[in-house]
Amino acid sequence: MIARLRRTARRLVADRAAISAVEFAMVAPLLMTVGLGTIELANMALVYTRVSQVAIQVADNASRAKQATGTNGAMMREYDVNDAFAQVDLVYPGLQIYTNGRVILSSLEQNSGGGQWIHWQRCRGLSTIGSSKYGTQGTGSSGTSFAGMGPTGTVVTADPASAIMFVEVYYRYKPIFFTIGSTTSPTIYRAAAMYVRDDRDLSQLYNPSPAATSNTC
Repeated sequence: MIARLRRTARRLVADRAAISAVEFAMVAPLLMTVGLGTIELANMALVYTRVSQVAIQVADNASRAKQATGTNGAMMREYDVNDAFAQVDLVYPGLQIYTNGRVILSSLEQNSGGGQWIHWQRCRGLSTIGSSKYGTQGTGSSGTSFAGMGPTGTVVTADPASAIMFVEVYYRYKPIFFTIGSTTSPTIYRAAAMYVRDDRDLSQLYNPSPAATSNTC
């Protein structure tokens, strides 16, 4: 019996039939992981790009939005803010940006003392995912201690009698297969800024009748 087992073992060791299939079966899990990981990375890069485009789109639309008047500068209304927010779902419906993230729109202006000031701020989406990194509505209302908005080295500042529409977007990434390099889904953050494109009345954010919902933060 022992001799028979030894002969069988020697035949198995010497057998080269279907060795490629055996080798493939051994590396298949690794190949599958690499393949799925590549798809996941490509999808993540695409989502990062789309979130950046959301920030640019909201800033651009808010910088153009207005209600023309026959007297002073054009009015920026709550309706116009809500319209800028709503356009995101029309362009990127698959992101479900307000279910999975948050968009923050700030009007950066100069205060009466020449300092930077977040005159008003509006938000839409998950309130628990994040707030503005640079301040809430009213930040810098007086004095010159508030430098402006943006990361160190690239802070943007508003000129006199003008405004910058500063947009911040948080988005909770949902993986297709699995998270990469983390045990939790990453939160994507992107920001964009656009100068107001018209002679806008900066005295307030108007809400004429019929009043629109104010998406305060």
